[in-house]
Amino acid sequence: MLSSVTRRLSMQAVRPTAALVPAGLRFHCQVPCGIFTDELRVQAMMEDASTIRKAVVQAQELHKAGALQDIHQMVRWIATKEDHAQKIMTTTADYFLAQKVKKADLSEDDYLKRLALHHDVMVAAMKAKQSSELGPVDTLDKAIEALAPIYKK
Repeated sequence: MLSSVTRRLSMQAVRPTAALVPAGLRFHCQVPCGIFTDELRVQAMMEDASTIRKAVVQAQELHKAGALQDIHQMVRWIATKEDHAQKIMTTTADYFLAQKVKKADLSEDDYLKRLALHHDVMVAAMKAKQSSELGPVDTLDKAIEALAPIYKK
């Protein structure tokens, strides 16, 4: 009974909204156009990478200390590191790859180069997420720096 009422109310809420969208209109963006700036997204990824670096350093120091409270704080730093690595992967996939790398606008060579640069960022973020060493963070920084010129105005 309740699900029937909920479904009916849900459909009533959707119908007026659906009527506002002209038939045949296609949306082309994962995220609404014009509300983000490419350079700011790259800066945010650089900030995320900086946070990952700090988290790795802090986790290493806390691991050496070894007290229970230090271990607790270390776990929190690791969670922070993983969150920021995931943010980089999500921004790269959902914002840049889904919206900004448009095959129709690029030569085959440029398209493949851009795909490779974005892929490098995603793989580097994944490896930084999995590691407690600074090497993968260095690789992540370099990958973001290599990608950045594409989005400079």
